Amino acid sequence: MKKKTWGILMLTIIVAVVTGCVSNSSKGNPTVKLAYVAWDSEIASTNVVKEVLESKLGATVEMLQVDAGPMWAGIADGSADGMVAAWLPGTHASYLEKYGKDIEDLGPNLEGTKTGLAVPAYMNIKSIEDLKNTEVAKSLNHQIIGIEPGAGIMTSSQKAVDAYGLSEYTLLESSSAAMAQELQKAYADNQPIVVTGWTPHWMFANMDLKYLEDPQGIYGGTEQIHTMVRKGLKEDMPAVYRFLDQFQWTAEDMAQVMVDIQGGRSPEDAAKVWVSEHENQVNSWIAGIE
Repeated sequence: MKKKTWGILMLTIIVAVVTGCVSNSSKGNPTVKLAYVAWDSEIASTNVVKEVLESKLGATVEMLQVDAGPMWAGIADGSADGMVAAWLPGTHASYLEKYGKDIEDLGPNLEGTKTGLAVPAYMNIKSIEDLKNTEVAKSLNHQIIGIEPGAGIMTSSQKAVDAYGLSEYTLLESSSAAMAQELQKAYADNQPIVVTGWTPHWMFANMDLKYLEDPQGIYGGTEQIHTMVRKGLKEDMPAVYRFLDQFQWTAEDMAQVMVDIQGGRSPEDAAKVWVSEHENQVNSWIAGIE
């Protein structure tokens, strides 16, 4: 009799624990893993998404900073839940081709992006073709300042070096931050420099820069930034999925956050400020979520 009573008691406890776990899981506080690359634009957007997920939806967010290839791979294999950093159709075309079948594309979250080779406006050149000029090449130390190896813009820039016959140039691998630092230093001294550039980026707000014309169309035209999520996210985290699906802003919005970060705020604080000042816009992103 005692054994039977003990067995019933243990079964009751187990059922209660399991029921409690299911209830807590269904009620919320999911952990969302966001993958991103350490580009100023993606630091801004991912921190804003993180702030909304945590402050409005009660989620816990884990940010995974990786290079572009691992970012796409992480969404495809499910080790990350989503990202808001897919530059299409050109810059990340190779990643889309490789991983697209294993990822759900929620569409663009920002329209009107651009990539290319950028120089200070005071430089008297207009086209990538002009980089072949002997004096121009000498003034630039035969260098194009790039960012992380593996980034889509680096692939495009190497194609540009080959297509335009810039064999005398070295496309330097560095990082987004290091490239911007070199640009700021040259700009302050009114020195020539050419960098891999993209819009939106705070450097275009803080400095008078221009893209070099690309008559061969190596960098393509205007692009979009897309939101990508792992398959199954809609079923596992419907509220998170709906927010990511509805997240959309402008280059001007993103620039506000980037400039704020460049001015000294932490990415987290800059995101909090932006979210607090754009209540109507944020509410549109979470509309319909209970």
